[in-house]
Amino acid sequence: MAYLAVIVAAIAGFAIGAVWYGVLSKQWIKAAGITVGADGKPEGGSPLLMGFGFLCVLVVAGMMRHAFIMSGINTPMAGLVAGLGIGLFFITPWITLNALFGMKPKELPMIDGGYATLGCGVMGLVLTLF
Repeated sequence: MAYLAVIVAAIAGFAIGAVWYGVLSKQWIKAAGITVGADGKPEGGSPLLMGFGFLCVLVVAGMMRHAFIMSGINTPMAGLVAGLGIGLFFITPWITLNALFGMKPKELPMIDGGYATLGCGVMGLVLTLF
């Protein structure tokens, strides 16, 4: 059941990202400095990016499950709060650090950190439902 929980949590986190970046795509593309073609779509993308992206979210979900087990986090509310905390206080500062040293606009870590926080919150909730 543990593997299933991690996979479902990763799917939920990835789906949140699809919605998040779907809504904020124009702002994110501008802040990230992505080159777009005449059609307004990013250039140079690859379908493999989605696969690697999902793999990254799967790793985060797996580590979150491990941390939850070690910490005794086993209720949906505790999972949600812990997930939000992981996203807001672990992942977002690191994203912000990278953006600062990369001299990216402040909007980039705000968008990416918002996704990390919401995505981890949802994954934390899902992990405690199993």
